[in-house]
Amino acid sequence: LWPTGLGFEYFYGFLGADAHQFRPALFEGTKPVDPYFKDEKVDPDYILDRDLADHAIHWIQTQKNVSPNKPFFAYYTPGTAHAPHQAPKEWIAKFKGKFDQGFDKQRIATYENQKKLGIIPNDALLAATPPEYQKWDALSPGMKKVAAREMEVYAAMLAYCDFQIGRILQSIKDLGQYDNTMVIFIMGDNGASAEDPTGQGLTSEIGIMVNGEVDTEEFMLKHLDDFGGPWMAEHYSQSWAHAMNTPFQWDKKIASHLGGSRTGMVISWPARIKQVGQIRSQFAHITDIVPTILEAANIPQPKKVDGFEQEPIAGKSLVYSFDNANAPETHKTQYFEVIANRGFYKDGWLANTTPKNLPWQGHPIPSEDPVKDYKWELYDLTKDYSQANDIAAQNPEKLKEMQKAFMEEAQKYKVFPFDDRYIDRVNPENRPNLNKGRTQFTFHQGTSRITEGMAPNMKNTSFSITADVDVKVGQEGMIITQGGYFAGLALMLQKGKPTFAYAFSHYPNHKWRIQSPTALTAGKHKIVLNFDYAGGGVGKAAKATLLVDGKKVASGDIPKTVPSRFSADETLDVGEDFGTPVDRTYDAPFTFQGKIEKVVVELK
Repeated sequence: LWPTGLGFEYFYGFLGADAHQFRPALFEGTKPVDPYFKDEKVDPDYILDRDLADHAIHWIQTQKNVSPNKPFFAYYTPGTAHAPHQAPKEWIAKFKGKFDQGFDKQRIATYENQKKLGIIPNDALLAATPPEYQKWDALSPGMKKVAAREMEVYAAMLAYCDFQIGRILQSIKDLGQYDNTMVIFIMGDNGASAEDPTGQGLTSEIGIMVNGEVDTEEFMLKHLDDFGGPWMAEHYSQSWAHAMNTPFQWDKKIASHLGGSRTGMVISWPARIKQVGQIRSQFAHITDIVPTILEAANIPQPKKVDGFEQEPIAGKSLVYSFDNANAPETHKTQYFEVIANRGFYKDGWLANTTPKNLPWQGHPIPSEDPVKDYKWELYDLTKDYSQANDIAAQNPEKLKEMQKAFMEEAQKYKVFPFDDRYIDRVNPENRPNLNKGRTQFTFHQGTSRITEGMAPNMKNTSFSITADVDVKVGQEGMIITQGGYFAGLALMLQKGKPTFAYAFSHYPNHKWRIQSPTALTAGKHKIVLNFDYAGGGVGKAAKATLLVDGKKVASGDIPKTVPSRFSADETLDVGEDFGTPVDRTYDAPFTFQGKIEKVVVELK
């Protein structure tokens, strides 16, 4: 569903799971836009977080210019600091050397600083780190340099995004609207991500987590200065994530524990909230945000929208806590569930399952019965802020009570069925798909931004691409491409020569090219790429053969093919290339200079 179909009058942003900071796949309304192009070339000064802030500022200013007395509602959600971690070089330089002490010492330092600032109680414990996590002292000297650089990039990305948020707030002040504007700042959508399966971090999320290619120390050290730039899509080590979730247990995906679910929130409203800079410790959940906005704006919850009865909102308004730090909390119960990791909060108690799978396991062995196969824990958060001491053995009846209440809430809010698979759940092949059963796809020049779930699945199979083109001598450009620099394929003309490029990853030895020795003559031609997959499993070898007007002009081996996914954000494009190129012998948009009559992809 488009945001403009969900009640928003205007949308500018990305819809994919990831967003490349330098070459994002953006939409304005429902129209694809590519603001990183300037004069048909990639603008080296473009960066997403600044662009999003620019649009937010312009939109807010326009609302107040046109209708000064009309309230505005803006939902500003940058992708920072989801992978890929990318930031301007000058911002990365600000943090050089700041994390050389490593993640183990950082977790302790953060814990002490939290107590000093009053963010956590003085008696809060530092929860033990699970033994499976990487230890700083176990890293080689080279990998310590890599890990420190990863965190420098992450910190720079956060700081740069924070600066953009400051620009937005300043623009509201400049309009004279700040005192009467309620700002709800939520610092994340879950705990920090420990999805790095190696313990050393990674230079391509799709490469390791999805396609199984582990980085080498040699490559990472050689490209250390490239971290944070457009040709890296890195993510920090699992143990940096754990340090960022101090003082709690576990991380993103482990919604049973506070490290995977608890995040900071700040509410500012100068005209209404007078107790500035104070801490509120009442339980709150994301479902409380809408009720808070409705009460603050004195708007009753609608019972009908467009004639349709509305389900009751599950959350509770937080306005009650604005003036009273000790007000009794009103959100008394809450379930949690992600990938069968479950938790249940009630009146200060938290019952939760023990994780069966680590946060970085993309393809865990699924449970036969996720309801019964998990052990449960119990915590009294009124005495144990950081969920550090499991007291289930001492309180069996309380645990049973909490488990029963969880099942009732899960039934009420349609949480069933539980499923502890991960990557398999996002694989388009495992979901209803309009392409199911299709083996032939016809595309025309200008077709673009076809997401991987809707594109022909050219993985783990033989296929052919047939393109009918009409060119002048020496014309070049993209015919069809899918994915990009971190995994992808492209059929194109380079200086008139039919060329096929394939990338298993961003590593130089994972890029292969097959090219005709001669350029096309002027006129109409039929270019065919036959991709013959070896079979015998996923990600196996293939042979690529190029034919022009029925004659073989080039062939070559592809020793390793993409087993799972080309990209989380890059797409299938015809006649031009958006985002990153498959290799660096050309660059986007590489618009086709001739005419493409049609391109037919046939799955064999």
